[in-house]
Amino acid sequence: MVKFVALYKKPADVEAFEKHYKEIHEPLARKMPNLKQLEVTHFFGSPGGEPKFYMMAELLFESKDEMFASLSSDEGKAAAKDVMGFAGDLIHMMFASIDE
Repeated sequence: MVKFVALYKKPADVEAFEKHYKEIHEPLARKMPNLKQLEVTHFFGSPGGEPKFYMMAELLFESKDEMFASLSSDEGKAAAKDVMGFAGDLIHMMFASIDE
């Protein structure tokens, strides 16, 4: 299994960010082919005080090929265009493998 991980810095307008994410972006992402699971995590603190990131989204896929095909699909492109429009300055994206 592999993951596409998106880390988000805290937005200036949390309420507007959350509304857009839940009502527009997350439904777009859930339409991506080959997606096995989408998990969203909100951070509330860290041992050093304020966390560096506000939120994390993890999209799980069976393989790298399925993940990259999904990201390249029309649905993946629509989700990418949307996220860059509302959170392009907040997001840090990575690919990860899951150790089994």
